[in-house]
Amino acid sequence: MKDTKKYIPLLLGAAIAIGVFIGGKLNFSDSSDRLFTTNSKKDKLNRLIDFIDYEYVDEVNTDSIVDVTVNGILDNLDPHSTYIPKKDLQRVAENMKGDFVGIGINFYPYKDSIAVIRPTEGGPSYRAGIKGGDRIIMADGEKLTGSRLRNDSILSKLKGKKGTYVNLKVKRKGEDQLLDIKVKRGSIPIKSVDAAYMLTDNLGYIKINRFAESTYKEFKTALDRLQNKGATKLALDLRDNPGGFLGVAEQIADEFLEDDKLIVFTKNKKGKRENVYATKKGDFEEGDIYILLNENSASASEVIAGALQDNDKGVIVGRRSYGKGLVQREMALGDGSAVRLTVSRYYTPTGRSIQRSYDKGNNQAYFNDYYKRLRNGELMDSESIEVADSLRFVTPKGKVVYGGGGIIPDVFVPMDKSTENETINYLRRMGHFGFFVFEELDKDRAIYEGVSKHDFINNFQVSSDIVLRFQKYVNRREGTNITFVAYNDIIKRLIKATLARQLYDDNAFEEIMNRDDIVIEEVLMLSRDNEQFNIQEIQN
Repeated sequence: MKDTKKYIPLLLGAAIAIGVFIGGKLNFSDSSDRLFTTNSKKDKLNRLIDFIDYEYVDEVNTDSIVDVTVNGILDNLDPHSTYIPKKDLQRVAENMKGDFVGIGINFYPYKDSIAVIRPTEGGPSYRAGIKGGDRIIMADGEKLTGSRLRNDSILSKLKGKKGTYVNLKVKRKGEDQLLDIKVKRGSIPIKSVDAAYMLTDNLGYIKINRFAESTYKEFKTALDRLQNKGATKLALDLRDNPGGFLGVAEQIADEFLEDDKLIVFTKNKKGKRENVYATKKGDFEEGDIYILLNENSASASEVIAGALQDNDKGVIVGRRSYGKGLVQREMALGDGSAVRLTVSRYYTPTGRSIQRSYDKGNNQAYFNDYYKRLRNGELMDSESIEVADSLRFVTPKGKVVYGGGGIIPDVFVPMDKSTENETINYLRRMGHFGFFVFEELDKDRAIYEGVSKHDFINNFQVSSDIVLRFQKYVNRREGTNITFVAYNDIIKRLIKATLARQLYDDNAFEEIMNRDDIVIEEVLMLSRDNEQFNIQEIQN
């Protein structure tokens, strides 16, 4: 065994060679046949690979070596060139496409069965009669019970080809016998617009969680609906939005910018520049626009914010954005896996690159930039934001903006310590609010029957008893002895919002969470001040 170990460096060296060889097989659909050609270097690598395969003394797991190799090569390029293994590619593709084929339920593997949180409204399960609180016991004769239920195995039984049927056996509280429910699989949207509603009589609100293929259509539907309700102003919430398709961000920015305004431009390694301009189709060119950002708003989110800021349109509110100015293209590797390779940089209309530096290497320090910002105080005070005079740019109306590390907001709003709390964030990440609320609902869902979403949002109050029960629940699950006296208000708000999500939809969750949100409050104040300014201007 010791003799085998000393050959590990040799194997890793060979693995790198394999990675270079794989690079020669990348499938650029829009490239010429001459992009990757056979040459002596690749022939040499082929011979080495064959030599290892046929002659090496031990069995070598080529697949695992290739995976390690590809990651190793990409780690030496930039922070955003990534490898997507075969096992993850379908999930990633569905997420970016914006839908998948299934039966349309939100569920927990709860205790020893699949517990339905709620069926997707209008989806296959909803139409078939599945209800929140149902337990799915069997699918096509296969048991879906037991303490070792895994999400991937559950999904493999519930997903299938569009139009096919799955026969479910369902246990429903109050029913003596299992219910036989036949569900026809269909396309289930993975929504990227979390919420769209009116903040005031004329100020609409839309929150986008990522930029997928379906995002522009979702956004446009939401915008049209809000305009029909009287929205002449819009708060576009891109906080915690990591980005996605550049083209979708360009479409959304086009809705706000006048014809022929530059939205963004890109440059590849050869210096070729491609400009993207606004077209005639914008439906919100006259309206006031507020873009909400934070330190987790990245990539396509920054394209929209940069396009508006550099064209002196709207107001950017919040904190400095992430700082990702690189564009990736996805390429299949031929075995079911893929790589997303950085192929160009994007620039805002004034010529800014907002990409953070990775000169010190593509390492954990780059991805832990949040903690650096927290330590240097910039999440609480705009004066702590570091800028470089060499990256100073000026908009057409004379506003000074900076490149080199994210979009700096026009109006800074510090982190809210009452909500951005480590304990609260940990409880959310662990799913404690969701599981607790599900158990609360499971005791007696009937008490919420007939309660409209509007009435729940405006009138329902979370009692102190519920908070105490949640406290006991967390301490039991975590083996701790914490109290929530200091966090009482945010705990109540999160419990109420989670109840609303499980009873109604994500829109209800966001509407409740946005009450007392200090960034939303800043937008409301700016909107009122702008109205007063316009009235005075008219009077003068």
